[in-house]
Parts: sequence; structure tokens; C-alpha cells
Amino acid sequence: MDKVIHNLDLHSKGIWFPITISIILVLTILFIPKKHITWKELYATFGIVGFITWLSDSLVARTLDLIHLADPKTAGLAEILVYTFVPSSLAILFINYYTHKNKWFLVVLFTIISALLEWTMVHLDYLKYTGWNPFVSIAAYIIAFGFLVPFHVKLLRK
Repeated sequence: MDKVIHNLDLHSKGIWFPITISIILVLTILFIPKKHITWKELYATFGIVGFITWLSDSLVARTLDLIHLADPKTAGLAEILVYTFVPSSLAILFINYYTHKNKWFLVVLFTIISALLEWTMVHLDYLKYTGWNPFVSIAAYIIAFGFLVPFHVKLLRK
């Protein structure tokens, strides 16, 4: 039991922030009025974005060792929550408000939100760059929200 508790990495600096953000985002996607997203699209988006996030984590954090979340030797509770809930929830919120008219406003807004979440985790010493550049993150957010998520929506609705 001590090993399990240790592996949850609950003593990490700044752990409260990713846990809090994960909970807030999950509650938000569950209880906001669904404007432009169905429950089936929410379900599919959660799974697909979650899979892509974990795949990206495997490449960026594990294989290339460009970032560390808390203790790099364990996948603690906050890390699991961050990779599972934050990107999926942000994508779902984006889709919920997405129209062709407001696309680029939302791209900028969600890029800023994502960058601020990342910046906060860095400044709380929860996230450490070990070769990563935050400008690459910003470019990735623009590509994700500007092209990949809208493409995902188009595929879901065909």
C-alpha cells in the first residue's frame, strides 16, 4: 500500500493546480448547456483526444524526455488527470462553442487558455522543460484548435 501511495506522487510541488483544473474542466463539460456538441460527439472526442494526448506524452515526455511533470519516474495522480481530462475537456468546450463564424476567435482564446495553464504549471514547478520550448506548445495549440479539432468535428458529423 505504501508503494501505491508513493506512486501517486501526492507530495509533488504544485500538484493542487492540475488536480483542481482537471476537476473544474470535467464538471464544466458535464454541466454546461450543449450548444454545438452532442453527447455522442462528446464521448468520441473525449476518447480520441485522450488517446492522442497519451500518445503525445509517450513521445514528448517519455521517449524524447523534453518535459517532466512532477516526478519523472512515476505517472502520479495529477499527471494522469492532466493527460486524461484537460486536453479532452478543452477540445469538447471548443467544439461546444465552435461555428465557422467564430472559429479564429475560439482558436486564439483556447490557445491562450492552454498556454496559460501550461505557464502556470511551469511557474508552480509542477511542469519542467528539459529541452522543450513553450513556443512549440503555442504552435501545437494553434494547429490543434485551428485545424485538427475542426477536422475531427467534420469527420464526426459525416
